[in-house]
Amino acid sequence: MIGKLNHVAIAVPDLDAATRLYRDTLGAKVSEPVPQPAHGVTVVFVELPNTKVELLHPLGDKSPIAAFLEKNAAGGIHHICYEVDDILAARDRLKAEGARVLGDGEPKIGAHDKPVLFLHPKDFCGTLVELEQA
Repeated sequence: MIGKLNHVAIAVPDLDAATRLYRDTLGAKVSEPVPQPAHGVTVVFVELPNTKVELLHPLGDKSPIAAFLEKNAAGGIHHICYEVDDILAARDRLKAEGARVLGDGEPKIGAHDKPVLFLHPKDFCGTLVELEQA
């Protein structure tokens, strides 16, 4: 059901410092910061030959990333994103097998302008999983 790894998302307390680390120290190509008000984050995409790293920084006081950083002040891996061919079919199959879809269960438009869903970390080895329509 899952396809390729789309990205690994890392919550960061200092987006500028994290951007410099990936760009200047590791030599990666990075995007400009992209505010995502609907998700309460600002993102920077680190482009790799086979996938992306998504640097997440809180946007606003109610950002889910702010809560994550309160518990993990230095930042850390927030979620992993896999592509699926049909997000509704994937959702229905996962729910039928007992997996919990977060929120209202309906796909939202994600940072790549494609439908996404998040799956409960307790159902996936302690990892928050994002599914993105390929």
